[in-house]
Amino acid sequence: MEDPAAPGSGNPPANGYGNGNGGGKGKPAAPKGRETFRSQRRESEGSVDCPTLEFEYGDTDGHAAELSELYSYTEHPEFTTNRRCFEEDFKTQVQGKEWLELEEDAQKAYVMGLLDRLEVVSRERRLKVARAVLYLAQGTFGECDSEVDVLHWSRYNCFLLYQMGTFSAFLELLHMEIDNSQACSSALRKPAISIADSTELRVLLSVMYLMVENIRLERETDSYGWRTARETFRTELSFSMHNEEPFALLLFSMVTKFCSGLAPHFPIKKVLLLLWKVVMFTLGGFEQLQALKVQKREELGLPPLAEDSIQVVKSMRAASPPSYTLDLGESQLAPPPSKLRGRRGSRRQLLTKQDSLDIYNERDLFKTEEPATEEEEESAGDGERTLDGELDLLEQDPLVPPPPSQAPLSAERVAFPKGLPWTPKVRQKDIEHFLEMSRNKFIGFTLGQDTDTLVGLPRPIHESVKTLKQAFWPKRLRHATCRILVPQPGIEPVPPALGARRLNHWTAREVPPLALWLKHKYISIADVQIKNEEELEKCPMSLGEEVVPETPCEILYQGMLYSLPQYMIALLKILLAAAPTSKAKTDSINILADVLPEEMPITVLQSMKLGIDVNRHKEIIVKSISALLLLLLKHFKLNHIYQFEYVSQHLVFANCIPLILKFFNQNILSYITAKNRKLETTTSSAGGTSFPASTF
Repeated sequence: MEDPAAPGSGNPPANGYGNGNGGGKGKPAAPKGRETFRSQRRESEGSVDCPTLEFEYGDTDGHAAELSELYSYTEHPEFTTNRRCFEEDFKTQVQGKEWLELEEDAQKAYVMGLLDRLEVVSRERRLKVARAVLYLAQGTFGECDSEVDVLHWSRYNCFLLYQMGTFSAFLELLHMEIDNSQACSSALRKPAISIADSTELRVLLSVMYLMVENIRLERETDSYGWRTARETFRTELSFSMHNEEPFALLLFSMVTKFCSGLAPHFPIKKVLLLLWKVVMFTLGGFEQLQALKVQKREELGLPPLAEDSIQVVKSMRAASPPSYTLDLGESQLAPPPSKLRGRRGSRRQLLTKQDSLDIYNERDLFKTEEPATEEEEESAGDGERTLDGELDLLEQDPLVPPPPSQAPLSAERVAFPKGLPWTPKVRQKDIEHFLEMSRNKFIGFTLGQDTDTLVGLPRPIHESVKTLKQAFWPKRLRHATCRILVPQPGIEPVPPALGARRLNHWTAREVPPLALWLKHKYISIADVQIKNEEELEKCPMSLGEEVVPETPCEILYQGMLYSLPQYMIALLKILLAAAPTSKAKTDSINILADVLPEEMPITVLQSMKLGIDVNRHKEIIVKSISALLLLLLKHFKLNHIYQFEYVSQHLVFANCIPLILKFFNQNILSYITAKNRKLETTTSSAGGTSFPASTF
């Protein structure tokens, strides 16, 4: 095995911490008008010093952060136990050397000996060997000098363990522990379950999680052997091997067994984290999802996507929604424009109040490139007469700097600077539905799919239809020309997306871009899938049986189909128990079995650390479940729209929407920053508590 260069540190970017609590308690004496709404909004939004939380919209956090979230602070003493078990076993097999000093062949031989010693009857001996393997997966931190070295050797050892068949051996042990009825009955008899009841399961799941997370991570310095091992590992996890179900279904069964009360000792946080990473590894994250979407559109002969929605969201800045419609009330209480003459303070306040999407409207490339019409000149004249007293203010203190000189845009590169930051999409059904509702309201009858006849409809409806048909194209580009491919007469056309070798059937022609847009309206993959299903229902005999490709997503859905309602209900039950605003109930499940110590704390510092650990434990569970559900919905929607609808239907039946609203019924920014601030304050005085810093 090649040993690539040690990668850089995978620590996540530090978030800004600040006081997220509400500002002053006292209220001014009987404020009126806008001042009432201003004071209420200041109290609801919290202190002005509360910073915007820095984050990156992506699949996961940094590599080190994802590894540290596997362990709770209560498990900190077990790092020393794992190291002691490894050193005791290593000294009996290798004399006078350390693990990092061995050659690759000697390391493989020692790992083979560990796997042989796993197959013993004694649970205590088997647990010691499993802890030695876990110490290897953790990076043999006792022989490292820095956190970067720990992360590097953890990744190296995980690839080595996988190539020697460690994952398969631990999978068999996991089956044994799941079917261990003695451990389940012992946990049911106990009044309070602690972290000691799930020791064997936590060790096994930790090794498997470290292997999945380290092998899943792709880096440019990876050798060819590592890349091959990664693809082989992905295939083993995606498909049924040796007549067994996919690994994700085994983890789903553990979740349902935990929620049913048959196995309350399961370490549910580790199970959920491993399930999330396995689904992400086998199905793919956001980048792989976008690549699959582009590939599927090409196979269906659809036009390519204009942009990547995930990349657009990444470029947007974070913004908070208006606080309880206070902005609406303030705008209603604002005086009319005729009373704003000479009131520079009011004008400044109204102009500085901007939405989070205004940054995309600052550089309007088409605003001054076309002379104004008569109506626009009239409205502009009225505005000048109304705000003539404010021109000097705007000249002295401009709110938005003027954009730099832009080169004239070509017809091939089209931008949409106005409105939303992403390209608007208009379907034929959107126009038809809008006209159908308008005709029923104003005329009393419909005209079917006719989108041209607007007789009897008011003027605003005409403008709305015109806007939909124009699809937000800039005025100066409506009369430009661009080249498109059209089929030659007398030849059956083949979509050019299916291959460049068929381009001789097509010829180039110049058309207005508006006609190009209207001719190529947005057609989603879901529309094509629904149309194909309708054709199969109409002609089942002539069309024959549909050929469904055996993709990892399809195999996972087929395995989940029969127990899909139970899976969704179990996930939402755990999510409800981890909700920060939920109250303890007698029938709720206990999700703290793998975080509570065997002996309860007796000092104030221990109690405070345990409280922080419990809150952190819940946050990680919420993160894993929400990310898992989002990933499943995205992949099922791409695989087939009916699979997405079926999963969404069961989520709605299980009250998923009120549960999500329950999370938003709080000051989220203050909630997150307060937890992190307390955590950093505690750890700085009591030593590092996150992996791999806690190993030094």
